[in-house]
Amino acid sequence: MEFSELFPVFSKLTKDQQDRLMAGVSKRTAPKGTLLHNGEADCLGLVLVAEGQLRAYLTSDEGRQITLYRLFPWDLCLFSASCSMRSIQFDIQLEAEKDTEFWLIPADLYQALSEDSLAVANHTNEILSARFTEVMWLMEQILWRRMDKRLAGFLLEEMALEDSPVLKITHDRIADHLGTAREVITRMLRYLQNEGMVKLSRGSITVTDEEKLRELNT
Repeated sequence: MEFSELFPVFSKLTKDQQDRLMAGVSKRTAPKGTLLHNGEADCLGLVLVAEGQLRAYLTSDEGRQITLYRLFPWDLCLFSASCSMRSIQFDIQLEAEKDTEFWLIPADLYQALSEDSLAVANHTNEILSARFTEVMWLMEQILWRRMDKRLAGFLLEEMALEDSPVLKITHDRIADHLGTAREVITRMLRYLQNEGMVKLSRGSITVTDEEKLRELNT
């Protein structure tokens, strides 16, 4: 899909602003597993997803990860350009969860447009507000929700994304998403299996009772 179709406020820019933007953006591809951005020292630019799926996450000093949010087609990631955007002080990693095509907007170009265009500035604030809401929701989940419920919610989300009850995902990967240890996930999955909600096999998890899993998630 063309950049002009994906960028929500493109039509609100002047002809000169549109020309400057189109002259600066570039289309890139990232195979599944590619690390696109690795913290504030890596100034990638702003990522606008055309196809595929990206994951934004944090890594602790001990190497433990937690997923903050995911990016799908039409989503714009501001935090991959935090090095040159004064209003953003958020150090994340960004990786491709699926083979992904995206448009890359140089950070200095986007910053200049934000200063010139009220539409771009307002769009930036909307994205920041939405991401802040997602991170606050995640904090609430971590602080107040039991791990079995969080795991149930994650499995249901994966089912929806993959459109299949068979999830090709490891215990380590789930632990990375939920910000916990693999041993915790393994123990919780065995509990769900004993309760008849899932079936475990090497490298995959099959949801066998979606209704019961949804009841646990409530």
